[in-house]
Amino acid sequence: MAKPKPKPKRPVPRRCGAGGRWRPVVAGGLALAAAAYVGVDYLRHLSPAWHGRLRPALWTALALATAARAPFYRRWDAELRAAPRFLAAMVFMLAALLCEAIAVRFINAVLGLQWHRSTAPLPDTGQWMLLALNEKLPQTVVDLLRARIISLHHYLMLFIMLGFSALFDCIKGPGLGIGSRYMFTMAVGRLLRTITFLATILPSARPWCAEARYQIPDHPHPWAQKYYVPYASDRYMIWRVMKEDMTYATLQDYPDEYKPEWGLMSFLVDILRPTTGDGPSWYHLLKKSSGGCTDLLYSGHMLVAVLTAMAWMEAYGGWSSVVIWFLVAHSAQREIRERHHYSVDCIVAIYVGILLWRMTGFLWSAREDNRSRRLAKLDVVQKRLFRAAKDSDIIEIKSLLNEVELAGQEKKGFSQRIMFFFAAAVIIFTVLFVLLAFTLTNDG
Repeated sequence: MAKPKPKPKRPVPRRCGAGGRWRPVVAGGLALAAAAYVGVDYLRHLSPAWHGRLRPALWTALALATAARAPFYRRWDAELRAAPRFLAAMVFMLAALLCEAIAVRFINAVLGLQWHRSTAPLPDTGQWMLLALNEKLPQTVVDLLRARIISLHHYLMLFIMLGFSALFDCIKGPGLGIGSRYMFTMAVGRLLRTITFLATILPSARPWCAEARYQIPDHPHPWAQKYYVPYASDRYMIWRVMKEDMTYATLQDYPDEYKPEWGLMSFLVDILRPTTGDGPSWYHLLKKSSGGCTDLLYSGHMLVAVLTAMAWMEAYGGWSSVVIWFLVAHSAQREIRERHHYSVDCIVAIYVGILLWRMTGFLWSAREDNRSRRLAKLDVVQKRLFRAAKDSDIIEIKSLLNEVELAGQEKKGFSQRIMFFFAAAVIIFTVLFVLLAFTLTNDG
């Protein structure tokens, strides 16, 4: 009787520093570092004094560990090859964020301040459910749901820590590879989001937001004066414009629009609708756009959270991925509870983020690609290999098998000096990028 085939062994999860002298004292060093970062930062709400002491110490420890490990990292050549793709993804992401900022300003200014004052928020059953749970759940649980445990900059920092953990072999390198995938996916998600909230303008869940944040005219933009205002509420006029499919109403008299001289960027005047108090240039105006005061379908904060959770789950896995997904759920209910977004914004952001991450695996994947390269090369030389075997040509067989083996190896060809300067540049650039990102996102 034939013996049953043994079951294939499950792959052993990757551990930081596995196989080298940098093995941490405890397993799961990346997860512990992430938990320490979030926990220390939460001390700002519990004990600002301890937060002021521990946060610089933690940042210093992380920076020193990274700098100490960098000279011993063996995959700087792979990082250098991934650098052009990383820079291209970053430029793409910055362009997407610029387009989003312009669109946010447009939809906030086009209808005028009076529309923001008079338009009620939409009914949101998710908000109703959370208010009902506040009445049923114990106060301790309600306080936990209300706690500001994690926010946008935490998710960004968690991903940066994930990318740098490639230095310690916690994840599959190159770190710039997963970084390029993250930024490219973020850019695509931001562009899709911009198209979505531009298509239909929804009122904010915080009706006081625009008056407190923006300097925009009370009256609507000339485009809205012609195409929206006459047909906004009167049932007969809506029915008639629907039947005729042409505008017909007589326009009201409104004040003239302010038109500054912005040189080559003057085409943005009609889109951004500046006022005299918005500063001397279009750039100063866009800096004030912030998160906007209309509802932006879908939530950008939740998109960042979901992409971070997806990257962490694929690259690192383990119990820490489960914790991060719980934090994503906590962030979603807080966005709804604090009325930064409607429930639909958070739900759509979750499944869009998951689908987008699944679609961009061609930029980086946690799966080993050496085997796939060998198989691809084997397909190419398969006919030649069969012919050599038929002819009993041992030398040709060895040559072809050597080609297959070499196809699975990473290419090398950079000098140690180039590797050194590139490593130093990556670390310095990342530190500056982190500081810039935290500065630009300090208002949420």
